[in-house]
Amino acid sequence: MQGLKLDESQRIDIWLYRARFFKSRALSGRFVSRRKVRLTRGGCTHKLSKPHFCLRVGDQLTFVNANKLIIVEILALGLRRGPASEATQLYRVISTDG
Repeated sequence: MQGLKLDESQRIDIWLYRARFFKSRALSGRFVSRRKVRLTRGGCTHKLSKPHFCLRVGDQLTFVNANKLIIVEILALGLRRGPASEATQLYRVISTDG
């Protein structure tokens, strides 16, 4: 993470929880640990398996939740788990199939 400030990245389990894709951080961490999330950064796609992996603004996540394929672009890193209206400001939905 050379050249990054601490507030320019956030753990994926925390971000998924704050963006309200999961009801708890533990659930989001288990989801990532089971290699169910793909990250696209700079044109390269990786399967993630570590809940402590740090996301950045501009990253793209692909995962299946509630039998729906979800592809989102990260627009902001959440400071807290706020209401749904606040959570939707953290990402832009690129695609939802299913």
